[in-house]
Amino acid sequence: MNEPAIALHRLSRRYGTGNGTVTALDQVTLAFPRGSFTAVMGPSGSGKSTLLQCAAGLDRPTSGSVTVGGTELTVLSERRLTLLRRERIGFVFQAFNLVPYLTAEQNVALPLRLAGRRLSRARVREVLAQVGLAHRARHRPAELSGGQQQRVALARALITGPEVLFGDEPTGALDSRTGREVLEMLRGMAGRGGRTVVMVTHDPVAASYADRVVFLVDGRLNGQLTEADADEIATRMTHLEAATC
Repeated sequence: MNEPAIALHRLSRRYGTGNGTVTALDQVTLAFPRGSFTAVMGPSGSGKSTLLQCAAGLDRPTSGSVTVGGTELTVLSERRLTLLRRERIGFVFQAFNLVPYLTAEQNVALPLRLAGRRLSRARVREVLAQVGLAHRARHRPAELSGGQQQRVALARALITGPEVLFGDEPTGALDSRTGREVLEMLRGMAGRGGRTVVMVTHDPVAASYADRVVFLVDGRLNGQLTEADADEIATRMTHLEAATC
């Protein structure tokens, strides 16, 4: 199919009113092809997280449209939007957001329980095995390393079989070796796995795992790089940050 997995059209998000209005996103038009891995970068306050939240249906734009797999999110009721997120969208956060008193397999199964779907322990173990944690299924978050906790969070995001996986600084709390392992998993999901992955990051090394890096400045698109290495990405970021000082 030629239709992109995600399409943003003239997307704007403003907060506040009158003289206190802050424009976080300003007329952003952007498409994310199916099976691609895109990193979103920009100086602090450029609108990266706002773009991610609007694209994932976690925040509603002030104007413009967001389409995921042919469904326009901006016209959905809160109930239908919640159902779509549960069925078709996965989200991984920097802080893991695991429930501390649940085991790894219980944390992974949580989206199925919330959606009222039949719980298959075999499916939960299968997804944990995909992230290399089948042997830690009965351990609680406090008994896992940071990297293992992020793998559990990744498995939880995958349990419903989402079309799109969003990551908000998914390796920000990890050491470099563990971060690389998580990035390689994301790379594999977008390549062999066929999922569409969109990741916000401040790290040029993390961004270099993506097919494409999209840059934002003051809520607007400011170019992109494809198949770039960490040095190229770091140089572009240095120029953008210098221009906004």
